[in-house]
Amino acid sequence: MIDDARATRTNWAGNLTYRAREIRTPRTVEEARELVARAPRVKALGSRHSFNAVADSPDGLQLDLSALDVPTTIDPAAASVTLGGGVRYGDVVKQLDEAGFALANLASLPHITVAGSVATGTHGSGQHQPGLASAVSAVELLTADGELRTFSRTGDPDVFPGLVVNAGALGVLTRLTLDLEPAFQVRQDAFDALPWQAAIEHFDEIQAAGYSVSMFTNWARDVVDQVVLKNRVPAEVPRTLFGAVPADGPRHPAHAAGISAENTTVQGGVPGPWYDRLPHFRVGFAPSVGAELQSEYFVPRASAAAVFEALRGIGDRIAELALVSEIRTLAADDLWLSPGYRSDRVALHFTWRPRQPEVEALLPLMEERLAPFAVRAHWGKLVHGKPLEPGHRGLPKFRELAGRLDPAGKFRNPFLDWALFDTQG
Repeated sequence: MIDDARATRTNWAGNLTYRAREIRTPRTVEEARELVARAPRVKALGSRHSFNAVADSPDGLQLDLSALDVPTTIDPAAASVTLGGGVRYGDVVKQLDEAGFALANLASLPHITVAGSVATGTHGSGQHQPGLASAVSAVELLTADGELRTFSRTGDPDVFPGLVVNAGALGVLTRLTLDLEPAFQVRQDAFDALPWQAAIEHFDEIQAAGYSVSMFTNWARDVVDQVVLKNRVPAEVPRTLFGAVPADGPRHPAHAAGISAENTTVQGGVPGPWYDRLPHFRVGFAPSVGAELQSEYFVPRASAAAVFEALRGIGDRIAELALVSEIRTLAADDLWLSPGYRSDRVALHFTWRPRQPEVEALLPLMEERLAPFAVRAHWGKLVHGKPLEPGHRGLPKFRELAGRLDPAGKFRNPFLDWALFDTQG
């Protein structure tokens, strides 16, 4: 086991200092079991890419899973891969490709852990692609008593939808099995200056123009700054896009804010492996823009036009603080705490300048504008109100499952007490 004396006590962005009494970095699952069994409060740490206190453990124990020694095993016959809770997507994707396989979807950042990503409902993009957690077919969960329990999509259909996107409230994900498909190639094509009126009137057609589609804006200008289409090869790519024109070079998502494209994956229609095109950023470089904060909201796809108008109405306020905002789509799933639970969604991601008091002062106004649309929020981003809309149908089932798996609340913390269990504030 690694001594925690040198452990980093801040999250990735540096906007949060963890209040845990100790951080331990187990090398084996057995070490993790021993730690969990004797600790009164525990939270797991992955890549520390959460911007709120979802992974904090005030006066308790944090388990840093980065050194957990669990082999990655590809099962060609089952078209699946089993990997450890501390594995990052960027650590395994090339191995999958070399074996002839791919994941159907990836997030913008390959730097994040698989376990942390799926537990917080992280997603990629694509109108037919649900969030990353939908690829999980089985999990090994380290529960409050230090025991390991295995659950699968086929073997435990009554509870499995609550086990993957779990916000860390049920235990520690020590192993996960993901569905695979045959490897494929992708090309990226960027377009500049899509008129906002065209974005609203032709939103469905724009989303249908790519396997994965991202629209980047600051909400104040009359145009969407750029649209990036990611298509499986071979693909027919339009020459123009409802008034937007092909970019004359690579584009960082925050290109309009003057950010260089050196850390982005290859654009310009050049085909490449799925793992080096679906993410926005290359794993060997600093993700995104570095010094930033993030929020993300999810609204029903059918409400897209009305939501766009609602946010454009406060576009000047957003633009003062936003480096960039990204609009994507994701397909519905059946995972109880997922942002896509039983509903195709539009994802509204905000990359903020590192001015947290001002951002936190703006969030209530934004959420007021979004409230009529059954808005949900990302479990790991900055938020003012609760991440799930009032009356969320998956929440009662999740609370019942948590009561069975963690009756004493070992894996809860003040954030989860407030967000999930209505026992704080």
